[in-house]
Amino acid sequence: MSALEWFAHKPLGGDIFWIQERFYESGNRANIWLVRGSQRDVVIDAGLGLRSLPDYLRDAGLLAPAASAGPRPLLAVATHVHFDHSGGLQHFEEVAVHSAEAAALQQGDNYEAVTWLSDREVARPPRPGWSARQFRVPPVRPRRLLQEGDVISLGDRQLTVMHMPGHSRGSICLHDKDRKILFSGDVVYDGSMIDWLPYSRINDYVASCQRLMELVDRGLVEKVLPGHFNIFGAERLYWLASNYISHAGVCHKISTCAMRSIASIALRVANSRITS
Repeated sequence: MSALEWFAHKPLGGDIFWIQERFYESGNRANIWLVRGSQRDVVIDAGLGLRSLPDYLRDAGLLAPAASAGPRPLLAVATHVHFDHSGGLQHFEEVAVHSAEAAALQQGDNYEAVTWLSDREVARPPRPGWSARQFRVPPVRPRRLLQEGDVISLGDRQLTVMHMPGHSRGSICLHDKDRKILFSGDVVYDGSMIDWLPYSRINDYVASCQRLMELVDRGLVEKVLPGHFNIFGAERLYWLASNYISHAGVCHKISTCAMRSIASIALRVANSRITS
């Protein structure tokens, strides 16, 4: 299967494109965002990597033309290293990730990447004989380590890094302040927030949700482009963040601790099979 078959995209205007993996039919299917600037293009998250995303961007004519004879800079930014967001980083020459998860990405740590893929989630295999049992996130050496407050310049637009741990220790959002757009990764999307994975931390998640509410209170976000599901606005963002905080009490922490233990064991067993 070619990259053109595997992916599909939707233009959102303002040089932003929403890309998805057509045959990965799962709630884990991540949204991929292409943001084009006057000097650089940025891909936010990269999907599973079963087909080459850069090939798709070129073949679909989505990359802005270079001003010079050389190739136009293309940066892939991972909002975090979970497999559904980071598997496709292997196809990019320039990769950026938060420093807290850089070692996991570089080592191909599929435990921290929470790699969990089944054949039934892939409606059409990317190549003959492919099996989900073979899948793993390969080691990728990031060229840029991101920190809170870093700015990724695209020329005519700037994306500010906001370190928002909780879902994972290196989770980030990217904030386009001028356009009041938040690329939220898995920090927040229109669904139940997952805080029971091995490197999830409820207290960190509460603090991150408080920051999200502050963004809304200050009028700094009008549109959220999340890591999963559909786009939503400021009012929904405020509700999702405040709702998480209101439910993050003692009972939630106890049940989450039990779920984290089960998830940790399951991931270690699954990844031992991958590597054996």
